[in-house]
Amino acid sequence: MKHFQLPTGEKIPALGLGTYLSPPEKIERAILSALDAGYRHIDCAAIYGNEKHIGAVLKKAFNQYPRKDLWITSKLWCDAHKPEDVLPALTRTLEDLGLDYLDLYLIHWPVALKRGVELPETKEDYLTLEEVPLRTTWRAMEDCADRGIVRNIGVSNFSTKKLTALLSTAAIPPAVNQIEMHPYQQQRVQVAFAKKHDITLTAYCPLGSVGEARTTRKGCTPPPLLKHPLIMTIAKKHGSTAAQVLIAWLLKQDIVAIPKSVTPERIQENFKGSELSLDANDMRVIAELDMGARIIDGKVFTLHNSPYTFENLWDGEC
Repeated sequence: MKHFQLPTGEKIPALGLGTYLSPPEKIERAILSALDAGYRHIDCAAIYGNEKHIGAVLKKAFNQYPRKDLWITSKLWCDAHKPEDVLPALTRTLEDLGLDYLDLYLIHWPVALKRGVELPETKEDYLTLEEVPLRTTWRAMEDCADRGIVRNIGVSNFSTKKLTALLSTAAIPPAVNQIEMHPYQQQRVQVAFAKKHDITLTAYCPLGSVGEARTTRKGCTPPPLLKHPLIMTIAKKHGSTAAQVLIAWLLKQDIVAIPKSVTPERIQENFKGSELSLDANDMRVIAELDMGARIIDGKVFTLHNSPYTFENLWDGEC
């Protein structure tokens, strides 16, 4: 398995199993199948609502796969951005997962909500970034790293503008930015920024999502990536699947991919994407598919007279 080195010197596995929307009753089979296939990286988040179930599976898995050989990521939800709430949130995640430490902990969104709010339903559910600046949340994340209960810290869904502001005050620079990335959303500004500042990118939704790319620069709805004629042609050329091509495209750029699946056969197929090598022509033609399409556009945080707008959430990087 390919790994990428972070500023701490630790190496994050290039391919991980995503667990967003993974039903609790299917978690065990998915994770154990992934570990058997060769995955050593599991991506979690408190808001996914399945960390206790994942923890039960990890307890079983540790009989065969030592903790030190696995990479476990989780994320701080928006209702715990106040500095005094960060450590308790991390502690709950560790308890749910049955772990003494995380390999990576991320600020999930650059959005602050009042304590106990999962998704905003009224204007009163929001806190502004003036009330709870990202730099103060980050200082609390740094404190967690100093305590040794998280080995690396980072962010998710942060624009380069927000990253620039964070870097100007951070004692520990963010090691990772987890963002949506696939051929329809190639994030070229983020890729260049990450290389310049030694930040590793992790791509969520790396396989796209059937018929759900809602927001595009060109104002159109693209066809499903897994059925795009160009991707299918490249897959046929290499004797691979479309999903394997999409995973290989990311790994070729030194970007971590976390495809989500609960189907053992598909999990095993996806893992083989780490063994596929695309050529220069493959990369060139895939580059032409970029259209700024987002599946996860964050608009849920812009409702109910929110202080957050699509424009100030993404800072023009859409």
